Amino acid sequence: MKRLILILIGGLITLSVSAQEKTKTPIGGRPDVKGDLFLDFGFNTLNNKPDDLKTRFFPSRTFNVYYQYPINLFGDGSGFTFNPGIGIGTDKMAFAEDQTLFNNPAIGPESSQLLEITDVYGDNIVINRNTVAVNYFDIPLEFRYHFNRNNYQKSMKIAVGGKIGFLMNSHSKIAFEDENGLERKIKDRQNFGIAPIRYGITTRLGFPGFNVWGYYGLNQVFQKDKGPFATQANQINFGISFALF
Repeated sequence: MKRLILILIGGLITLSVSAQEKTKTPIGGRPDVKGDLFLDFGFNTLNNKPDDLKTRFFPSRTFNVYYQYPINLFGDGSGFTFNPGIGIGTDKMAFAEDQTLFNNPAIGPESSQLLEITDVYGDNIVINRNTVAVNYFDIPLEFRYHFNRNNYQKSMKIAVGGKIGFLMNSHSKIAFEDENGLERKIKDRQNFGIAPIRYGITTRLGFPGFNVWGYYGLNQVFQKDKGPFATQANQINFGISFALF
């Protein structure tokens, strides 16, 4: 997945540079390329979840890389733009009390249940890492207002919109030390009953090169009755981002 993200970043930069006419970059400024390449860093949490489905805050992280292209609305200098884009979204869920997702054979292959890792791999282990990663191909759409209507690049801005994401893959990752002191890593690629499409509302408050952002999922993370405890949880993500150009 890391390799895919690096390839995407390189491809978006190459596409943007080749498709747009670059002007001389001021000293200390960013390349003057049409559009924005955002690197979003943040946290992922589940809303409307049962008490038994607890996640750890700091290890439950989000990373997105998006390229968005501006389309002026109401003419040049109006301050309003529509910014469609494409990118990759990655969310990690780190469940509490050394629990993680496993398939639920009583429901079927595309399902999940939350189990203690020691119940599956034995009591005499020391768990060092425990996350579930979910990766999406995202299409973000934003309406922005730029407060400096003469220079959007150097303007404070506010944006509202949404995004739709298509599930690419998901997997659990467990790292533990067994009873013989050997370090083991297990990566299990499964669907876990996760919904194939996600969609929700986004917001962004931006400054030149820096933004804060949030996402509220309108659909359930798991397909109906296929997630742990038949949960109807949805996502809330938030964090900061940096614009590479």
